Amino acid sequence: MRATDFEFRNRFWVIFALFGAGFACYFVDHRNAAQALTRLLHLDDRMGLHVLFGLGAVLAFAAAALRTWASAYLRSAVVKDAALHADRLVADGPYRHLRNPLYLGTYLLTIAFALMASPLGFLVMVGGMLVVLLRLIGREEAELERGQGGSYDAYRRAVPALWPAFVPRVAASGARPEWRQAVAGELMMWAFALGAAAFAATFNQWILYGFVALGMIGYLPGKRAT
Repeated sequence: MRATDFEFRNRFWVIFALFGAGFACYFVDHRNAAQALTRLLHLDDRMGLHVLFGLGAVLAFAAAALRTWASAYLRSAVVKDAALHADRLVADGPYRHLRNPLYLGTYLLTIAFALMASPLGFLVMVGGMLVVLLRLIGREEAELERGQGGSYDAYRRAVPALWPAFVPRVAASGARPEWRQAVAGELMMWAFALGAAAFAATFNQWILYGFVALGMIGYLPGKRAT
């Protein structure tokens, strides 16, 4: 299961389109996923929604923090580049615990925002994103194995792909993180997390839209892909 060159180069837009498709499901399924879950669990509607959207906001902040940590070691320029970089193996920071922390961060954000979609949209976003990410991982790992050979094969056997190990699986390489560029590169994720938290507290969708717009505006000018 490997992404094509077109999918990899345009992965930001593939993910963006998947979010759009998920929320477009409201045209055929008019319910809200979080509201449907509160009723399934027999929770008080308003309090249940605050709790579920609050948990979504926690996931969004975890996603932003994880991606920032990963970008501090991989560098934001590489994260956003349309080209696939297989010239070096990064095995420090979060990469000692899992091979794909950036994609796990993207998946956590997807779950957080899927709670705001319809039940059908939730399935489209969460299920579709898993397929997209597995295809991207397959493409990247094939290139890394070709470029790094036995060193990457040993790393892949030691470190899980998406489910993080509690303790580091490989020794630290001594790489130094660059936090300023990492935070700047992941400002979109932090804006989305703030929007999710504001929505959980107020249920005001326009505040959410504002934070999403700020995140997109801040991200697009400096991106080369995602």
